[in-house]
Amino acid sequence: MAPTVSPGVPTTLRTGWVSVARGRVVPADGAREEPPGGGVPSPGCVSGGDAGPVGPHDTLFDPPDAGDGPDWPVTVAPGAVHLPGWLDTDRQRRLLAACRRWARPPAGLPTVRTPRGGTMSARQVCPGWHWSPYRYSRHVVDGDGAPVKSFPPWLDALAREAVADCGPEGPAVPADAYDIALVNFYDADARMGMHRDAEERSDAPVVSLSLGDTCVFRFGNPENRGRPHTDVELRSGDAFVFGGPSRAAYHGVPRVRPGTAPAWLGLTGRLNITLRMSGLEGRARPGGGRRG
Repeated sequence: MAPTVSPGVPTTLRTGWVSVARGRVVPADGAREEPPGGGVPSPGCVSGGDAGPVGPHDTLFDPPDAGDGPDWPVTVAPGAVHLPGWLDTDRQRRLLAACRRWARPPAGLPTVRTPRGGTMSARQVCPGWHWSPYRYSRHVVDGDGAPVKSFPPWLDALAREAVADCGPEGPAVPADAYDIALVNFYDADARMGMHRDAEERSDAPVVSLSLGDTCVFRFGNPENRGRPHTDVELRSGDAFVFGGPSRAAYHGVPRVRPGTAPAWLGLTGRLNITLRMSGLEGRARPGGGRRG
């Protein structure tokens, strides 16, 4: 059965979204990996309905067995760690299903406009707190004005698990809970210029999750938008965490590699889910409670 998506969602999202890739070269022939066990599920099986929680307490989100030999963590800079293939196939499908729900109006997937009148090529939806240049709001102030969708506790659990998996070379797991998700959709022509995540009052590590097409993720330095920087290829299922001395580093996406998303995911394009902690009033405690 074909996915059912509101008319307000871009056509490309009706078939799927993409992710960032691992730090390795994509085959020239565009070969894709298939899920363990063979077979390519229909795109319809990962869309529509409530996919349920996506967190470490869900059996679909148990970490891989030690015998599977994950090729992470990979330290890119002090406090910046790449976790290639961190999300397994089931986690990717369920996270994609959640992103599709968030993309539906109201508070759907507006085009982000810059203060100088331009538009960002990536489109964005923000559960928890809506980001617009350069502030946070509980309403989509640059879109339909609707209240933002809620930030589910399982996203906080997922972010904290990623930070913990960075190991001793990575940043520390924060005491407070994550409460912002910036979900950016990149089509084949979308880019993201070098920028810093600077509107938060918390210095908790940022957790970036990728779905769909491979991209080149440029991770720079805290001082300027130029060199030195490191280009990391992020594939679907990869996580990238940066905190500590790298929390204020400039970063961006100079290119997406169209058609590199795994066929079994059913996504055309790239999705990046960036998890942050606002440090603003009413932020959540780990486990779903609220601070005053």
